[in-house]
Amino acid sequence: MRGKGKSTIVWLLMGMLVLGLGGFGVTNFSGGTADIGTVGDVSISSQDYARTLRAEMQDFSARTGRQVTGAEARTIGIDQAALARLYTGAALEDEANRLGVSVGDKAVADQITASQAFRGMNGQFDRNVYADVLKREGIREAEFEHDLRMDQARLILQQAVLAGVTAPEAVTARSQGWLMETRDIHWRELTAADLAAPIATPDDATLEAWHKANADRFTAPEIRKITYVWLTPEMLEGEVEVDEQALRDLYESRIDEFQRPERRMVERLVFPTMAAAEEAKARIDRGETSIEALAAERGLSLNDIDLGEVTQAELGAAGEAVFALEQPGVAGPASSDLGPALFSMNAILEPVDVPFEQARADLRIEAAVDRARRVIEDKAGEFSDLLAGGATLEDLAKETEMKLGQIDWSADAEAAPDSIDAYPEFRQHAAQATEKDFPELLTFDDGGVFAMRLDAIQPPALIPFAEVRDRVAEDWTRNETRRQLLALAEERKLAAEAAVAPGIEPAPTAATVPVAQAVGAAVGNTATTPPAAPPEAAAPPAADRGTPETNLARGGFINGVPQDVVAQAFQIKEPGDAEVVDADGRVFLVTLDKIHPAATEGDEASQIRDGISARLVDSLHQDVFDYFARALQAQSGTTINQTAVDAVNAQVQ
Repeated sequence: MRGKGKSTIVWLLMGMLVLGLGGFGVTNFSGGTADIGTVGDVSISSQDYARTLRAEMQDFSARTGRQVTGAEARTIGIDQAALARLYTGAALEDEANRLGVSVGDKAVADQITASQAFRGMNGQFDRNVYADVLKREGIREAEFEHDLRMDQARLILQQAVLAGVTAPEAVTARSQGWLMETRDIHWRELTAADLAAPIATPDDATLEAWHKANADRFTAPEIRKITYVWLTPEMLEGEVEVDEQALRDLYESRIDEFQRPERRMVERLVFPTMAAAEEAKARIDRGETSIEALAAERGLSLNDIDLGEVTQAELGAAGEAVFALEQPGVAGPASSDLGPALFSMNAILEPVDVPFEQARADLRIEAAVDRARRVIEDKAGEFSDLLAGGATLEDLAKETEMKLGQIDWSADAEAAPDSIDAYPEFRQHAAQATEKDFPELLTFDDGGVFAMRLDAIQPPALIPFAEVRDRVAEDWTRNETRRQLLALAEERKLAAEAAVAPGIEPAPTAATVPVAQAVGAAVGNTATTPPAAPPEAAAPPAADRGTPETNLARGGFINGVPQDVVAQAFQIKEPGDAEVVDADGRVFLVTLDKIHPAATEGDEASQIRDGISARLVDSLHQDVFDYFARALQAQSGTTINQTAVDAVNAQVQ
């Protein structure tokens, strides 16, 4: 119920149409009449909970692409979502009853007759279909119509609660300003070439210490030593025989793939009279309009006039004119089954002519693989019986067509394309197998079969230094380079900020200060001999600030640069400030040059502002409605029959 009018009845109709009572292994609930709870004077039945739970599970399955069991649904909280939906609806119904909010019979009848669930073969509302659907769902007509009536009443109440909720203008303006602000920056990537000296070559003691300190980088993963047998349709493809006539029959059954006439991508715009069509064609020829514009003038979209791929014969009388075009253009006016029309030809699809002799090799492989799949299916029982009788995998390889193999398998290793671990079914069972498991026959999605035995598990272990010395040296060098680059970037950041800050001069480093000045006086100096004035230092060369980027948008991108650089550029507070960005193992120095306030005038700015306002309103609606529903439940009082809830949950498989 939360949100903009997502009504309970929508979920009920979805459940009726898509799931049915057996959709998730749910048994008949009509035998139990216990309610799962109440809100005020409104009861929530077990049947309503069962239907809503199934609808929630179906919605989750549609979003994730996989079916969920009842146990999984409870683990991830789908049952709680179903209960929350029902209790919210009951709270609204109780409040609607208290206020006397309702709708008339006509509103209920209109909703029933408009529902796709109750239409017959002619596309119109069918009273018999209506009765049959409700009967199969175990819902009485009076009960269903009451639910519809109350659903409308709940919607009226919900709309009344949310009618005055609007997005604060200040929040909208601030959000727009934040979103549409642009910036000018300079960015520079620091590389090893920027360092004052090359990275020193580390000695073995340093590398050994690095090897131990970063053991996780040099640890071999768990290795599972597995013996297996397998048989796939491709292994038998060359051995099975395929009848020549069967190949010709297969070719004929799929003749549309191999023999297709020339086709055109065509749009058709029909006119009431030939004169109107001729006038429209003249306007197109003069360049005054187009098919798209003419369609839009009549309230039609391109989808409304699109014919898709058509042959000359399918176009009838207009076929000759359309196929006479040698490039995209407009043909007509010509007659059509709907009247005079213009035809816009957008693409030419060449004819397809693949004779049987040319297609035979591919058809033979396809047919052979299909035949091999059936052979494996027929022999699967024999393979299983041998394993059940105590045959080892080695015995199975000797006595059947199955192939024996061994693999040192790791979950982190990349599978070779033609190896058994390229199959997800093998990888799943390899990860779960134990040394106590007996081999059993398992299947691949492509119709193949396999069995495996876990011989041993080699636990993760630190690889000896001698075996990975080069890797350790490369890792140490990469890390040391990054460390020095970050330090250099910080120095340049301070120098860049000092250059734009008046009255601040970078302090000389110890390496640049003369020794005598560092200790206060040079040997041999006397109190009467003032030190010689230092020569005037030459002005340092201007620092290379890197590549400029102007009008960079938030969420924009710079070609070849990690997105973190752009994100960090919008974290800098003041022009002239710089930031060091460590992204994807690369070091960047980003300097903010200028901040451009968001443009608030114009159509684009107006559309963005409207979009921001709509999102804010939607969020506020959800929050306000949630608070309102909770307040109603607290005001009316709620009860829950956990035993009845558990009974429904137990029947959902």
